[in-house]
Amino acid sequence: MTDTIRWGIIGTGGIAAAFARDLRLLDDAEVVAVGSRSQESADRFGDEHGIARRHASYADLAADPEVDAVYVATPHPGHHDAALLAIEAGKAVLVEKPFTMDAAEARSLVDAARAGGTFLMEAMWTRHLPHVLEIRRLIDDGAIGDVVLVTAEHGQWFADDPEFRLFAPELGGGALLDLGIYPVSFAHMVLGTPQRILAASDPAFTGVDAQTSAILQYAGGAHAVVTTTLRAQSECHASIAGREGRIEIDGVFYRPTSFRLVRRDGRHDGETTTFAFDEPGHGLRYQAAEVGRCLREGLTESPRLPLDETVAIMETLDEIRRQVGLTYPGLD
Repeated sequence: MTDTIRWGIIGTGGIAAAFARDLRLLDDAEVVAVGSRSQESADRFGDEHGIARRHASYADLAADPEVDAVYVATPHPGHHDAALLAIEAGKAVLVEKPFTMDAAEARSLVDAARAGGTFLMEAMWTRHLPHVLEIRRLIDDGAIGDVVLVTAEHGQWFADDPEFRLFAPELGGGALLDLGIYPVSFAHMVLGTPQRILAASDPAFTGVDAQTSAILQYAGGAHAVVTTTLRAQSECHASIAGREGRIEIDGVFYRPTSFRLVRRDGRHDGETTTFAFDEPGHGLRYQAAEVGRCLREGLTESPRLPLDETVAIMETLDEIRRQVGLTYPGLD
């Protein structure tokens, strides 16, 4: 492994551009190559981000000997095949969330990476943000006692446009996979895999889900309540309530932000401590930094988001989809 992690990006959409911009904030990583389905698209992206190596196919990007790690930033249905190309080429792979379209595809990638001894991680960038790492430390230290309730929601407003990817079934559209992955992953991070799931949903005009909610029930009596919608710009709030206090995340919970620790004091709120983080950029660089750390330490998966947990998250999404009748072409 070189001192600088050399990244190749598969895909040229908005999240690929944000990742390329954010990597400029890291001293030990750089984007050296881009792969697209056309030379024109690869050249356009390369011109915009100063990337010299431009490939007209995903396979050529995966095979590029100058690339150490590959970031898969295609639409959801393309994640599995693009990631598999990179795994088979022996590259470290970071796959944009949701990791795959379903748990079966997720297991396929995990099996391939483990068989080849290559690094693989879902690009749930929120897991690596400073405020989330501090929240996990506080919970592990018992700052709020046993967790009783997690609430998290993610809502954005989108105009009804059948050509837009979030409304397109063939692109894995809908609220759950694109937006709902954030609150579902957050609940898994805090409470683990649920024992029982109760879900409800309403469809958009194209048949994908416009709004989906679920109650996740855990051993010991803890609940997580997660909601996602394409119909409204919500607060995107998250909180964690324990027997000895609670954590309230300010603003949009999955982006770099601050939070408050409120300790219980008898029947009323007690001491409140604010944790503030002044972070430049979008926040995507932290997941790239974690990939670099793992590679330098010889790890093939990240302890912050182990592969078995990623599969478990996909299983939760599968069960929610099953309960609400959400299907996709060629999948169900």
